[in-house]
Amino acid sequence: PSFFQFILDAPATETTGNVLVGTLAWTGNYQFTFEVDNNGVLRLLSGINPYFSEYTLKAGEVFKTPDFIFTLSDSGRGTAARNFHNWARNYRLKDGKGTRMTLLNNWEATYFDFNEEKLAGLMGEAKKLGVDMFLLDDGWFGNKYPRSSDHQGLGDWDETKDKLPNKIGFLCKTAREKGVKFGIWIEPEMVNPKSELYEKHPDWVIHLPNRKEYYFRNQLVLDLSNPQVQEHVFGVVDRILTENPEVAFFKWDCNSPITNIWSNYLKDKQTHLYIDYVRGLYKVLDRIKAKYPNVPMMLCSGGSGRIDYEALEYFTEFWPSDNTDPVERLYIQWGYSSVYPVKAQCAHVTTWNKESDIKFRVDVASMAKLGFDIKFSDMSKDDADFCRNAVANYNRMKPVILDGDQYRLVSPYEGRHASTMFVSEDKSKAVVFAFDVNPRYREHLLPGRRYLAFGGDFGDDDILIMGDLNAYAKEDPIIMLIDGGMTDLHRYFHADSSYSYQYHGQLGYLDHALCNSTMLTQVTGMAAYHVNSDESDNYTYDKSSDLTMFRYSDHDPVLVGLKLGASISQGTDY
Repeated sequence: PSFFQFILDAPATETTGNVLVGTLAWTGNYQFTFEVDNNGVLRLLSGINPYFSEYTLKAGEVFKTPDFIFTLSDSGRGTAARNFHNWARNYRLKDGKGTRMTLLNNWEATYFDFNEEKLAGLMGEAKKLGVDMFLLDDGWFGNKYPRSSDHQGLGDWDETKDKLPNKIGFLCKTAREKGVKFGIWIEPEMVNPKSELYEKHPDWVIHLPNRKEYYFRNQLVLDLSNPQVQEHVFGVVDRILTENPEVAFFKWDCNSPITNIWSNYLKDKQTHLYIDYVRGLYKVLDRIKAKYPNVPMMLCSGGSGRIDYEALEYFTEFWPSDNTDPVERLYIQWGYSSVYPVKAQCAHVTTWNKESDIKFRVDVASMAKLGFDIKFSDMSKDDADFCRNAVANYNRMKPVILDGDQYRLVSPYEGRHASTMFVSEDKSKAVVFAFDVNPRYREHLLPGRRYLAFGGDFGDDDILIMGDLNAYAKEDPIIMLIDGGMTDLHRYFHADSSYSYQYHGQLGYLDHALCNSTMLTQVTGMAAYHVNSDESDNYTYDKSSDLTMFRYSDHDPVLVGLKLGASISQGTDY
């Protein structure tokens, strides 16, 4: 996604520091350029990526550049994030002050293999689960080339007769009778070469005429700079809603990037295509919004392929990633929350990472717009009952989670824990989520081994580890040592102020000193000898005469004072 965080002086935290956060409202190629001039002044350039985008204007024609949206916080990253969330809900996100529907998606339960009977059964499961809506995913369209896989049918938006003989209208009616709403998946900007649409309009695809067609996910991108293509894309949505006004939701997908870029329509203005494609998309979305202003839509693009605040004027929410492993989603959702409110983030409970229990998966998804994409018939009764109770709890807490202020308490990027709190606008209610992330990549200690952190057969119980360990203070190697009983002497003596390197305004340490409890009583002090990190960037090590036992790196050596055989309290002066 097109956003950045820039720390203006000392390292920032969630609650301290000067932070500039910015994003570009443009659903296409973008570029951020950061330049520091000879006076040390930072210049930021933000806009459409200029690659192959030279644009010729007629006399009197106006070219509107994308909005650059930013916030400046003098109280850390958390305030900057909440500034964006509040602005988005009030001024930019479609239906930013409205609620959001929980849902059950059929994808993991059926993939392409379904019929009306199967879908009716899943709608019944959605009702039992307590969610608001049943969402029918890919695979419902195409007749000459039925959508039985992702190799064919895309572009032919008529219901497959042997799957849905009674069409979408029957599904809407069945959903209503079951007591849930009905939503549907579309990907109207794309086409399979094996489709009736492609056979009729091969000139509608973006493709260099002198090259072999290149297929990403077995499909090609339609040329939205062409008004006829715009009419087709609008017609996909318009036909469905005209014939089936009960359709309550669209999942709008976009699973291919533009490759072999060439427009049959633009002729000698090929450098307009990257820009006119996006403008053509906006024209379609403007028409949909004008005719169907209250229909919510999810912005999905292969998992975060395009997310920005211009598109979110038309979409109520977006799909952050195709990776639904709840451990990874802790990191993904944390990152997106720097700029986007959780109300806009779709989070589904799936079968990814079956080693995690159902509570962990549901709790992570409950920190955003909750959905389920799972086969309930394969679940135990206890797990299914838990999910039903969790949906009821989520509905009770939803106003606080989706519309409250988000406080990111513990970052998963800084250790093996994560915690987020949501506080209602009137400060009368709060919801706190807390997780152990241990370990992220499923690494584990092998049974029967003895590890340095737990002691070893060295003839001495006192252990001191020093040196460049090529790991930051809160990366797994250091955390594993600390979890095993070692003390980080940087933090013990200097809290958060210690460092052994500086890089582009960031401070930290890769050069460590750790000891076990028996050695700690004999440590008089510890310090990084700032002989390298604080020096001018102009200093070089080209001459052997410049090198000493300390001066051979851009890092600082770490010094530890010892009084062996003593028992020392922190702060004792020796």
